[in-house]
Amino acid sequence: MIEYEETELTESELAFESALRPKSLDEFVGQQKVRSQLSLLIEAARLQSRTADHILLAGPPGLGKTTLAMIIAHESGRPLRLTSGPTIQHAGDLAAVLSSLAPGEVLFIDEIHRMARPAEEMLYLAMEDFRVDVMVGKGAGATSIPLELSPFTLVGATTRSGMLPNPLRDRFGFTAHLEFYEDADLQEVLQRAAKKLSLDIETDALAEIARRSRGTPRIANRLLRRVRDFALVGGHQRVLLEDARSALHLYEVDELGLDRLDRAILHTLVERFEGKPVGLSTLAVAVGEEQDTIEAVVEPFLVRIGLISRTPRGRQATAAGINHLKATTINPK
Repeated sequence: MIEYEETELTESELAFESALRPKSLDEFVGQQKVRSQLSLLIEAARLQSRTADHILLAGPPGLGKTTLAMIIAHESGRPLRLTSGPTIQHAGDLAAVLSSLAPGEVLFIDEIHRMARPAEEMLYLAMEDFRVDVMVGKGAGATSIPLELSPFTLVGATTRSGMLPNPLRDRFGFTAHLEFYEDADLQEVLQRAAKKLSLDIETDALAEIARRSRGTPRIANRLLRRVRDFALVGGHQRVLLEDARSALHLYEVDELGLDRLDRAILHTLVERFEGKPVGLSTLAVAVGEEQDTIEAVVEPFLVRIGLISRTPRGRQATAAGINHLKATTINPK
């Protein structure tokens, strides 16, 4: 099974993904509207010799939010500081980061919706007035000391924009909504990746990988890596369509891009609960997976391609989902 959730990457995987990252908006494939909007924001800030407005990047995992943050810093000619919401659990954690920023620096906070509430409230003032109030002392003797900050640009990334408090969301000057990729764009992503990896692979094989990549560049690159490994171990100098299909079958990725977990969810909805609506918590327990993984990683794709639906009473398999489950059970290839 290919793991799609945002897990900690190994050193080799980090090097692999870093090598494939585009370095500019011109190199970035897909998301044409967002690229045009970001280009305008960056150029306007440059013409006015100011820091760019705060930017929120919203969308499912793997669509390039971190890459876009790096590109924003690069094209703005500014240094970049990276952190994540889960690591900022106290207001003091955020104050330490903000107070150490250089003038004009771009601060990227991944999974910004997972910041602790006290840190979020401190961020409101920092984004708006470039200052924070630091509490010194405890109890009745505690005093608030204002700390001026250098102007900076905050780039936040979230897969759950609905979880952001309205006051925080409203302080972003621009919100970019990233969409799933079309197969043609994914094929272009794979062509560039194959070239950087010096991988000889036929066009039909790239198209097959793109078709099974769930509209997500990160998944496309990881599947390409698995196909490359399959061909390498098999001693194939050129990766053919049949090689790609055999590798994807070995890793349990079917024609629609569904993996073992996707099919487990469909099977649970259709067989165990007989097609009736199922609550998210019940579904998570039934398949042995975290609710967040199902809701943020698995469910958006299954809903998008029409295999399950979200109803007021819970998740439910559609007729298309039932038919796909039957087809893959009969012919898993």
